[in-house]
Amino acid sequence: MAAEAHAPTASEYIVHHLQHLQTIKQEKIVDFSVINVDSVIISFVVGAISLFVLWLAARKAHAGVPGRFQAAVEMLVEMVDTQAKANIHNAESRKFIAPLALTVFVWIFMMNAMDMLPVDLLPVVWAQIYGAAGHDAAHAYLRVVPTADLSTTLGLSTAVLILCLIYSVKIKGLGGWAHELVSAPFGMPKNPLLAVPMALVNFTMQVIEYLAKTVSHGMRLFGNMYAGELVFMLIALMGGAAAMSLSGVLLPVGHVIAGTLWAIFHILVITLQAFIFMMLTLIYLGQAHEAH
Repeated sequence: MAAEAHAPTASEYIVHHLQHLQTIKQEKIVDFSVINVDSVIISFVVGAISLFVLWLAARKAHAGVPGRFQAAVEMLVEMVDTQAKANIHNAESRKFIAPLALTVFVWIFMMNAMDMLPVDLLPVVWAQIYGAAGHDAAHAYLRVVPTADLSTTLGLSTAVLILCLIYSVKIKGLGGWAHELVSAPFGMPKNPLLAVPMALVNFTMQVIEYLAKTVSHGMRLFGNMYAGELVFMLIALMGGAAAMSLSGVLLPVGHVIAGTLWAIFHILVITLQAFIFMMLTLIYLGQAHEAH
């Protein structure tokens, strides 16, 4: 006799929503052969939307009195340009870095904003599609916030690291950058017997600095968005408990109040996290232009 279907427990609900749609089932904690398909697709979709919005603003821009949309985009562009000038003193480099910073801010904001959708909206739609295709809908995994995926945020921070290395070589020259790797931050003594060990110490410190900046850059965004995603799941569980419990008559009220308050606060969080990631990108690229 087949077992009767039962509603998932709170832990089962959260575990299900934390599973990625992947190319193959991940067996190890770190497995580079696994691709989180949901993060990739949603990142590209919201990235395309971001580019379309910026293109639309540029296309409709005019010298007359701006409308609300144009004014908002102009304020955003001016803010990013001001921060770029404050951190990147090379005017030629700003021609690329300033638009890059604008793209980073808008793209990450849009990815973060996916957290504002109802927790079960897209996963339920995907489960219906998955089930209609003849598969087990209970295994239709989908996570809709790309920045709550560590592979996404570390991918972004690694791209920033690569740009920092490129600009370090471009601005200082390969020889100048190589000399900096072995002479900073403690300097190079004139005594040849001390020069080699000090060069090794300096090089080790430089590698640690690059790794620490890259990991913390990605982990900061991931940690905040992952925590926000969990809070929304817990609030959704409050609504589920209200639906299943006749005695919990106040739970629906608490669910609405808690969800509304957290959503309002989360608007600040998703904006602030996008701004912080953009600012750190500018700061790190600015440091690549400076000599120790």
